[in-house]
Amino acid sequence: MSTLTNLRQRYLSEPAFKMFKKVLPPLSDTEREAMEAGSVWWDGELFGGSPEWNTLLNYPKPQLTDEEQTFIDTKLETLLAMLDDYKIVQEDRDLPPEVWEYLRKEKFLSLIIGKEYGGMDFSALANSTIVTRIATRSLSAAVCVMVPNSLGPGELLSHYGTQEQKDYWLPRLSNGDDIPCFALTGPEAGSDAGGIPDQGVVCYGDYQGEEVLGIQLNWDKRYITLAPVSTVLGLAFKLQDPEGLLGDKADLGITCALIPTDHPGVEVGMRHDPLNMAFMNGPTRGNDVFIPMDWIIGGQDFAGRGWRMLVECLSAGRGISLPALGAAVGHMTARTTGAYAYVRKQFGMSIGNFEGVAQAMGRIGGFTYMLEASRTLTTTSLDQGEKPGIVTAIAKYHMTEMARTILNDSMDIHAGRAIQMGPKNYLGHHYFGMPVAITVEGANILTRNLMIFGQGATRCHPFVLSEMEAAANPDAEQGAKEFDALLGKHISFAIGNVSKSLLNAFTGSRFNKAPVSGETAEYYRHLSRMSRALAVAADFSMLSLGGELKRRELVSARLGDVLSHLYLASATLKRFEDEGRQQTDLPMVHYALQHCLHKCGVAFDEVMNNFPRKGIGRLLRTLLFPLGIRYQAPKDEVTIEIAQLLMTPGAHRDRLTKLCYVGEKDGDPIAIMERAFIALQDVKDIDRKLIKAIKAGDIPRKAILSEKLDLALASGLITEHEVEKMNHADALRRRAISVDDFASEEFTRLTLESGKAA
Repeated sequence: MSTLTNLRQRYLSEPAFKMFKKVLPPLSDTEREAMEAGSVWWDGELFGGSPEWNTLLNYPKPQLTDEEQTFIDTKLETLLAMLDDYKIVQEDRDLPPEVWEYLRKEKFLSLIIGKEYGGMDFSALANSTIVTRIATRSLSAAVCVMVPNSLGPGELLSHYGTQEQKDYWLPRLSNGDDIPCFALTGPEAGSDAGGIPDQGVVCYGDYQGEEVLGIQLNWDKRYITLAPVSTVLGLAFKLQDPEGLLGDKADLGITCALIPTDHPGVEVGMRHDPLNMAFMNGPTRGNDVFIPMDWIIGGQDFAGRGWRMLVECLSAGRGISLPALGAAVGHMTARTTGAYAYVRKQFGMSIGNFEGVAQAMGRIGGFTYMLEASRTLTTTSLDQGEKPGIVTAIAKYHMTEMARTILNDSMDIHAGRAIQMGPKNYLGHHYFGMPVAITVEGANILTRNLMIFGQGATRCHPFVLSEMEAAANPDAEQGAKEFDALLGKHISFAIGNVSKSLLNAFTGSRFNKAPVSGETAEYYRHLSRMSRALAVAADFSMLSLGGELKRRELVSARLGDVLSHLYLASATLKRFEDEGRQQTDLPMVHYALQHCLHKCGVAFDEVMNNFPRKGIGRLLRTLLFPLGIRYQAPKDEVTIEIAQLLMTPGAHRDRLTKLCYVGEKDGDPIAIMERAFIALQDVKDIDRKLIKAIKAGDIPRKAILSEKLDLALASGLITEHEVEKMNHADALRRRAISVDDFASEEFTRLTLESGKAA
């Protein structure tokens, strides 16, 4: 060993190694398993400080297979036409029997199961697209479809089941003979799934008249979707082996088993009432329920391996199902709010022309573009075989939060039209249902404050996880050598990011590379700057706070916000390139990128203003933003341009809202609004003639429409055919802005029935 190496180890790496072990954030077993189970994808590029943008742009374009597209164009459209969301939620409190039968028959409940077992074996993109489109029609129906295709028996069996289990259960799940649910959450364990109190004890017991090795179970679970109608229950519990029947380990850990709900002692059937939505959700309990050992998913060898199984499969719920609900809200609100803002008039003009309304519409359009971009990029990762826990956490948190924001915007714009419940209201049930998506699969507060950066800082950083493993090496000498090899690379990495961050600050990111030219090129340069700033801030945070970083949730949350908005911005840029750089989409792209850069800047500012270690915040500001943070919120002209696009029919509007179900039946609520919108667009030229005559004083401004038309007809300004078109369009307009009303006895009946649990 050279003298220089000896000196480096003695005076640099050994002291650093000792300090690192002191400040090392402790990893619980569940955290370690979560990190080892997942994979690092584009999030690693963003965290590393120097994202390779061509890698992003070279990821496969999202594309459905012919079989998937045919299913969507035929069987999915048939399903959507069968759904009456008002009747489902307000009257039946369940899907109609014929809809349940159709879901079983056409394999909507087995989209992810392999063809060899009778399933559809669809891609993550197809699964997400189907759920998104259903959700624009009925959130309750969408949840019924998404749950069997998310974290649950079908997915767990496909990945971990024994061949015998697969051969028996998967065909039954595929053809709808069995309806699955999965029970994880309980009264004492929600977000802390690793702390579930439900217990199983390895013992001998009686099964079908024979004494067999098995498990005595006790559980109390709640919020379990499809539990009231399930025929097979996936159950997570902690398994104990006090007598050593399986080995010398008494505490085996979290285990997953599959139990028929008609098995003695299993309790299902009671229902919760999740914000008055109609999807089946309820508790399940069991007291001293004995099951054979081979009911463990994966068999006896998988006893105690349930947590890793769950973490590896959580990406379906976080990356497909719940983001699909968020994207659905975008497609639906963008299409309906644009139409309503044109149809509804006040002071003689469409309300979308008022700047206050246009501001909210700009947010709806910009967020909708970003929602769909994030949906497709996230499913791309899953279809590539990745298990990107950080990416899916970002998608789940931000897509459901963006959906909540634009739902509020849409409700504000629709005003009274949105708050009167009835068959004509297409917003109300989504408004009730979105908080459900925000709550499940890891509550959003937990996801933002603990998961995205808390796990990402360790998992995505190019060196920290390896350094932690070196520090935890029981062979201290070997660990020190491994650490020494990593330390130099880490120091070089940190110095490079600091120097480049300073260069970016003084040059406005001009020397950063962009993979494209045109109006979006500058965004790549600024995002590279933010990526480097995140890398620097992450290193300073982990070095100065160490294990305390876990408890400093506000620091973690804000740095997670930076990583998240870098991901959302990346998704937006990729979508723009994948779809052929559609110029009419540029306002939405500008809005999304300006919003993301602004949010990154806000997050950095809050970190630096509130950093727990004195002086570190000021140092970070000096290194990263010595000239200030100059990223502004989306510009007014962009929001107004988006508002006009939403109020104008054409390919751009259809592309932005392509998954929104409009319907063709006379009573379809969105179809009513759409027909009025198109009809009023068709009479724009006639309306301009009337406006011109009013300005000239030939027609009284405050006259009712029929009087205006009579005067215009008498003066030869318009023809009788044009009068008919105007009257037809106005009749559609009045129907579109109308709300439901009920006779007193009918209203009382509906109110009483909605308060009953089905």
